[in-house]
Amino acid sequence: MRTTLTCAALMLALGSGPALAQSGEITIWSWNIAASSLKATVAGFNKQYPDIKVTVQDLGNQPAYDKSIAGCAAGGVGLPDIVTIENGEAENYWSQFPDCFVDLHTLGYSAEDQKKYPDFKRTELEVGDKAYAMPWDSGPVAVFYRRDFYAKAGVDPASIKTWDDFIAAGKKIQAANPGVSMTNADFNGDTEFFRMISNEQGCGYFAEDGQSITVAEPKCVDALTKVKEMKDAGIITSADWSTKITNNTAGTVASQVYGGWYEGTVRTESPKESGKWGVYLMPSLTADGPRAANLGGSSLAITSASKNKEAAYAYLKYTLGTNEGQITMLKDFGLVPSLISALDDPYVSQGQPYWGDQAIWKDILATLPKVVPSRGTQFQSDAEIILRAVQTKYLASGYPDAKAALDDAAKQIAAATGLPVK
Repeated sequence: MRTTLTCAALMLALGSGPALAQSGEITIWSWNIAASSLKATVAGFNKQYPDIKVTVQDLGNQPAYDKSIAGCAAGGVGLPDIVTIENGEAENYWSQFPDCFVDLHTLGYSAEDQKKYPDFKRTELEVGDKAYAMPWDSGPVAVFYRRDFYAKAGVDPASIKTWDDFIAAGKKIQAANPGVSMTNADFNGDTEFFRMISNEQGCGYFAEDGQSITVAEPKCVDALTKVKEMKDAGIITSADWSTKITNNTAGTVASQVYGGWYEGTVRTESPKESGKWGVYLMPSLTADGPRAANLGGSSLAITSASKNKEAAYAYLKYTLGTNEGQITMLKDFGLVPSLISALDDPYVSQGQPYWGDQAIWKDILATLPKVVPSRGTQFQSDAEIILRAVQTKYLASGYPDAKAALDDAAKQIAAATGLPVK
């Protein structure tokens, strides 16, 4: 019956923690494709919980952050039941407002549940013995490429194993396809290439314990050095988010290096290019080096102000804790699962029509367990702003080398945060 639990279901619910609510209303704040993907899971959720009404509000990325931070500062006034939180910003919330969100352990989120997700996705969501949010989508990095441009230049993507290979291939592709750039980067507003390559090499802005600054360590220096080599080689054209999408559709770029979530952007924004695109693993600094990194990804957190926490947790358990919920979002909007068991879902091994029937998810998701955790800390935004300015100066030859540039960045971050340089 709709309003009662069977004995078996009741025992299961009680045995795994607090019984999940069977009715009520919950509201979620999110943005853009993320909001759309959450809406796509509601039908499946309501098959199990028909009396829980779910409302997803698409506020836009920055407004969602601003309103949720303001709500926490106001003691929870005006907050919804569930808030979407980007991993890179997560520790801004926990450090400033540790009482604004529910410790999911109190709702039944167990140690076994936590093990269902990669360590790198949980690093910024857990503080001590508390878990403030559940991992949602990931950003395993891949290269999205135009098959026709590569083929015209005689470049086999399987031969691209290092970033030097990528540079050499880029020169050939640009020569064979006038007006086409090998790839794009937002040098004016982001440090995506530096962050992807440094994470691949196991280096980041901060140490894993969040207590020191590591951005000037050798692997990070290697990463920034390689970014300048690619720019100096002329294979990267500067472009912001919207310009990249325009270039994809116009056929003026041969590759985009991004988190796996970019699949949905390419597929939905450039539908007429179906069959022209493919995917391969990100290159490394050496032929036998690691080829896995993460860029972006979010989580869902339940607010302490929620009047229906059990119903909210039931939604998290279904949407983020089941293959059905995760694969629904992957199919419809390219939101890459963090749930490790989703790797075994039959859909992951299927060829994707838009991508020339390539089973792209099998390769992309297989990198998840290999991603090295990268701690954002509550100072992520400060560090990112500083790195952007330092990167701009370095790419314009304003420093003698990458080591000098990152030493300067580390000193600036130390001054801004009070953390020591490791």
